[in-house]
Formats: sequence, structure tokens, C-alpha cells
Amino acid sequence: MKVLVIGGGAREHALCRSLSLDPDVTELHCAPGNAGIAQVARLHPVDQLDGSAVADLASSLGADLVVVGPEAPLVAGVADAVRDRSIPVFGPSREAAQLEGSKAFAKDVMAAAGVPTARSYVCTTPEQAAAALDAFGAPYVVKDDGLAAGKGVVVTADREAALAHAASCGRVVIEEFLDGPEVSLFAVTDGVSVVPLQPAQDFKRVGDGDQGPNTGGMGAYSPLPWADPKLVDEVLETVLQPTVDELRRRGTPFSGLLYAGLAITSRGVRVIEFNARFGDPETQVVLARLKTPLAGLLLAAATGRLGESAPLRWSDGAAVTVVIAAEGYPAAPRSGDPIGGLAEAEAADGTAYVLHAGTRLGEGGEILSAGGRVLSATATGKDLAEARARAYDAVARVSLAGSHHRTDIALKAAE
Repeated sequence: MKVLVIGGGAREHALCRSLSLDPDVTELHCAPGNAGIAQVARLHPVDQLDGSAVADLASSLGADLVVVGPEAPLVAGVADAVRDRSIPVFGPSREAAQLEGSKAFAKDVMAAAGVPTARSYVCTTPEQAAAALDAFGAPYVVKDDGLAAGKGVVVTADREAALAHAASCGRVVIEEFLDGPEVSLFAVTDGVSVVPLQPAQDFKRVGDGDQGPNTGGMGAYSPLPWADPKLVDEVLETVLQPTVDELRRRGTPFSGLLYAGLAITSRGVRVIEFNARFGDPETQVVLARLKTPLAGLLLAAATGRLGESAPLRWSDGAAVTVVIAAEGYPAAPRSGDPIGGLAEAEAADGTAYVLHAGTRLGEGGEILSAGGRVLSATATGKDLAEARARAYDAVARVSLAGSHHRTDIALKAAE
């Protein structure tokens, strides 16, 4: 099978790594990729938001499957352009991707499907925003209605800061604050059948103890030893399947990866948000534990044959990933710094490895930083404590001037 992955972050590196280990994959391509992905896939320059260019590339390669990683190409309709060439593609249509592209659309779908979520108001004026904030009280939750690369949500006790964020976005969704721990649950779907993966938890705040501003994610772990063993079945029944059924009923079937961001509240499971693609950094730990070959699973979803797939197989152990961020991230990340110690961080038995997020090759072939979240040190082990120790050992071997990382990823769960 010839596979083309679209994107160039750590999520795409995780996808490419898993696909490169799949015996059914005979050729692996990625566009545009990054310096780490180049070690397992052939890279191609392409504007990942240009559906025609992506479809042309897939046709020229004779791709049997295209996997669209990031949300922006999906919302831009790249999957539609590839499907129009009769090439199987893993990723929802432009219309279905509005589940992530518009918070208001997602709320409407959840209401119609009876999916439990936070009460909310859609606001387009300062007066509406102020009234909604006062209706719910602090802490205030203000979400940009559109795509914001994981940075469009403000949770604050400061009413003025909440109003300022609403004003900067224009159209926002303001909702009640949900208490309790958060869980990420991915599901592969062909628009009819839904196959949930294993849950993970990520860490959004930049600093230890969940301090500082929100980020795209500073680390993650799986499994969740504290979670109810029935959680996945419950979310499949009350959230994932009803959402897929409702989108199909509307004539906009969702085929690809449905990501439910959940809060386990005192009143039960509530959906915080939906995404239309694999999450970063949770993908790094979920795929690290998946034993079922990835290509066949994604192809079955892309071709409407997911219901024929065998049950997924998982490792009994755990996985932890720790994000190494550039100096100044998330406000003003510095780039162009040389990265060392990558080979030393990799374990010979594959239990620890480094996935590239924001990297590029320098003129002399050296690997340089090229983004805010630069690397994901990922490791597996018999339990969270072992996986965590291996991940942090890998972090310690990497050198990047001014870089920073959290030291408490998976710490409470491991203890």
C-alpha cells in the first residue's frame, strides 16, 4: 500500500512512524513533513491547504490512501478534493469538519443528537458576551467560534480578560465551566461504524501544576488508571455514535477521526469540544500503545468497510510523551536553534524515541528548531512510572538552547 500523509507536526510524525512499521505499507510519503519525518518517509513540498495540489500529488504518487493530519486542510476541503479523484482519504469533508471548524455548529449538532455538553451562548456583540458571562459567573469560559490552532479558548476568573478575548474574536461561544478531570478519546469512523481508541489525558497549561497560559499541549499519557473501566463504552453510546448518526442524518456523513474532548464532571461525562482529526500530543501516546496495524484500519474507514474490521489490539503497558518547547513559547517562540542529542535519546529497543514537531534541516544538514513545540519525547513501559522515567531520560539527553518542558507529566497518575 502506498500512503501519503499530509502535515508536518509531531502528530504526523507519530502517524508516519506507525505506518512505517506496518508491513502492508510499501511506500510512505509525507507533505510537507519535517526533519524527523524525513527519516521514515519521502517528503514532498506542497501547500497543504491547496486541495488541487494535494490531489495532484496523490495522483502522481499512485497513492492508495491519503491521511490528512491537521485541522486546517480538512476545514479547507482538502479531503473533498482527494475524494473527487476517487482516491481513498482518511479525513472528513469540509462540511463535516465544521464540527471542529465552528464551535456553534458543534453545539447545534450535540443538541440535536442529545449529547451531554456544557450550557452555552453564541455571542456576536460585546453586550451579548457581557450578559452571557454574567449568566454563568466565574470562572469564565470563552471560545473563538472558528479554528484557532488550540489557542482560541480562554478560561479565567477575570471578567475584563474574558470580555477582551470575546471582543478580539468577534463571534464566540461562552459556556459554563465544567469541573472535573479532562479526557481525550479518539474514534475512527466511516460515517456509520465507530471504533473508539484508548483514552488519553493531555496537559494544556505551559507550567508545572497547570500554571501559566494555555498551549497546544505540553505532554500526555495513556492509559488512565483512575478512569472508570466503562468510560469508553459509555462515551461510545452517549457521545460518539449519536454524533456520527446525527451528521449522517443531516447528509454530511463524518468519515475519519472524531476526537471528543471530555470533562468527567460531578454530574457525569460532558463534551468540552470536538475535533475532526487526531490530537497532538495525545496521538503520540495512543499510537505508541496500538498493536493493530494502522494502515488497514485507516483504509477501512476511508472506504466504508470499518464494520468488517477485527477488534483493535493494544499493549498492556503505558506510554508517556513530554513536549520540549522553544524559548519564549507560547507567547513568542524562538526558532533557528540547533538541536543536539537526538540519537542519544532514542532507545535501541524502541521503548523511547523523539518525534519532531517544529524542526527543519539547516544548510549543513543539521536539525534546527522551527516552531513553538519542537519535539515530543515519547516512551513506553510496563506501567506509567516506567514509561515516564524513560520519557524524561530522553528529554534530558536532548539539547536545545533556552528550551523548556513540564516536569510533572503523568506524575499524579503514576503515583
